[in-house]
Amino acid sequence: MSKEDQTEEKSIEVTGLREPKERTVTRVSDVMDELLNQPLVPALYLVATPIGHLADISLRALSILAKADFVAAEDTRHSRKLLQNYGISSEMISYHDHNGDQMRPKIIKMIKDGRSVALISDAGTPLISDPGYKLAKLVREAGLRVEVAPGASSVMAGICLSGLPTNTFLFEGFLPAKQVARCKRLDTLKNTQGTLVFFETAKRISAVIDDALTVLGDREATVLRELTKVHEEVIDGKLSELKSELEKRDLKGEIVFIVGPPLIAEITDEEITEALKNHLSEGASVRDSVSDVMTGMNLPKKRVYDLALKLKKELD
Repeated sequence: MSKEDQTEEKSIEVTGLREPKERTVTRVSDVMDELLNQPLVPALYLVATPIGHLADISLRALSILAKADFVAAEDTRHSRKLLQNYGISSEMISYHDHNGDQMRPKIIKMIKDGRSVALISDAGTPLISDPGYKLAKLVREAGLRVEVAPGASSVMAGICLSGLPTNTFLFEGFLPAKQVARCKRLDTLKNTQGTLVFFETAKRISAVIDDALTVLGDREATVLRELTKVHEEVIDGKLSELKSELEKRDLKGEIVFIVGPPLIAEITDEEITEALKNHLSEGASVRDSVSDVMTGMNLPKKRVYDLALKLKKELD
């Protein structure tokens, strides 16, 4: 291949790599223009913000924050950094647990007067373990509009990364700080047939794991630290293993603590076969026996059916 041909081929490769990026940039810009040109009707907008990585915010969320008459935030100093990062200069107001009683009527009046208010939390989705619930409820009860711009959530990010069952889970938020109350709460949760999701502080996580091990038993669990941030870390294993690991560590940062569902004792083939025998001895067909044992013992059909065929062959 000549030098000219090599140069031309390299140029084609570079162009091929750049064109899709340029198309994406252009399309994103077009979508943002469309969103920014749409009027924002008077309402309370629940806007999800990043839990760490500033890029984890939707185009719609950015457009709402840019167009809102007011942005209500727990910590305006913290949230202003996000807005400044995207060149947003909307007026910010403070809304948190300590001023909620005074601010809720004021915000409702703003919306009644035709203003739009975007509610954000320090990180993630508003109303999830933050003071936004009461405000959203009162705005709705006042007959005013509430909209949501969904997005980042440490609950969903954590359970996706944990490797634990996701089909059924319970978000519990923060457990009580004092041990007696914490153990009492864990005791009420121990029979929950699903994965348990908690928020926790780095300072208390070791004590919480110790109590969880005592009350819930040695289940599979995961500690997720600083999700989506530079120092993101996932530590998983049995609760006993996590306890040993964290005794050597001094964790820092935001933590999501996830505990797997209750341990189910392993059912042996002998126990399944005995159950099938009992059904067959009562006159049930092989098909009905398989169905009853499978449902009663919460077992996969194939395993029960294979044992039923083996049993039938022995009995014949």
